[in-house]
This record gives sequence, C-alpha cells and structure tokens, in this order.
Amino acid sequence: MAVAASKVSQAEAQDEGLGRGRHPQNLYEQAYEAIEERLVTCQLPPGRHLALLELQDIVQLGRTPVHQAVTRLAEDTLLRVHARRGLQVAPIDLARERMLLRLRRDLERFVIRLAAEKSSSSHRNQMLHLKRQLRENQSGMTIDAFNVIDRRLDRLFLAAAGEPFVENTLRPLHTVFRRIGWLYHTKVSPDDGLARTIEVHLVLLDAVANCHVEQAIKASDELIDFVDRMFDVLEREIDPVLLDCTLQDFDRL
Repeated sequence: MAVAASKVSQAEAQDEGLGRGRHPQNLYEQAYEAIEERLVTCQLPPGRHLALLELQDIVQLGRTPVHQAVTRLAEDTLLRVHARRGLQVAPIDLARERMLLRLRRDLERFVIRLAAEKSSSSHRNQMLHLKRQLRENQSGMTIDAFNVIDRRLDRLFLAAAGEPFVENTLRPLHTVFRRIGWLYHTKVSPDDGLARTIEVHLVLLDAVANCHVEQAIKASDELIDFVDRMFDVLEREIDPVLLDCTLQDFDRL
C-alpha cells in the first residue's frame, strides 16, 4: 500500500510539474512569464478562447502553476475567466489602454524618482550594463530582443526603488504597453525601426544610473509621451482583428 501511495504522489508531482529542485513559487513565476510573453507577442491573440488544459499544453507546465498564473492574469485584466466557456484573452480596447497610460505615467514618476534617489551601486552597475547592451546592439536589435532587455529594466527600476507595493500595479501595465509596442513595431510601422524606442530608454537609464532625479523624471515622461504617440497611429491604421480575433467570425458572414 505504501509503495502504491508513493507512486501516486510521484505521479501527482509530475503532473503539477513539481520535479526535484523546482519550487512551486518558481513554477508559478515560470508559468506567469510564459503566458505573459505569449500575450505580448500575440501568440495568444486578443479575443482568443481556450481551455486551461490547452494553456497547460502551450506552456508545458502543470495545472497548479498555470491555474495560479491565470488567476493573477485575470486580476490584471489580461485574461477573462468564463464559468462555462473557459478562458479568453481579453480583447484590446485602445481607448482604455490609452487612459491607463496616464496611470502608468504617475506610477513611473514615483518609481523612477525613488530609483534615482535610492539605487545601490549594484543596481547602478546593472543599469549601466543594460545601457551598454542597448547601445552595442541597437542597429540590428529586434523588438523581441528589445523586450527581453525592457522586461529586465522594468524589474531593475522596481528593485532599485525598493517599494514593492507598486509592483502589483505596474507589472500588468508594463505587459499592456509592451504589447502595444510590439503591435506598433511589427504590425503597423515595421519600417520605423527601434531607434527612437532605444534612444528614450538610453536617456532614462543614463539619468537614473547617475542619480539625476529631475532628468530621470523628465526622461520617464518623454518615454510615456512616445508610447502615447503610438496610439495615434494604432487608432488610425491597425486591423481591428489584431485587437480582437473574434471579429474574424463576422468577416466570414
């Protein structure tokens, strides 16, 4: 009986992805980041319906960490959970997301001020390292490669600010606007390149790393202004199906 119970426990652990040395919290973070990346790059297109099991197959993780990640992403309003129809990637509402950019502006000012005032030598060294990465690779950098650095930068500024209270609000906002940038650079204005995107981030990095508080806040505002101008183009030119894939069903009628 003990042997049978042991086999059951092993099977349950394998089903949940809890292999040796893998902490459940790490698996939750892994699931969250895997889903988040697919939301940003629209591999999970806005409006798509899917089941939890299907999402498990996509990210190759067990039920518990994926369910925990889905719960968090639903709280972030990036996913919707329907009692009888499973999950849905929330369609993109450009008007709403542009309004949320005003919230991000205020929160970023708060975080950037703290990061410039309180960052440790280790934080500043990491900022300068990211600055070198951006500068050395900017000529051929893809939006996907940029987003990897951008995600690290967002987390570094939050760590340097040392105020965890704002992370739960800013993290989903970063995801929302990273997706906006991805849509802009890949679907609407692919010929524009990343020069301006990289430039505004370099100015911000330089100001925070050198503890220039007012310059850092100004650079943060310039970054938000740049994102805001993306909406002007998106509202005019983007295919509505890219904002809600269920609209394809109406096109077939």
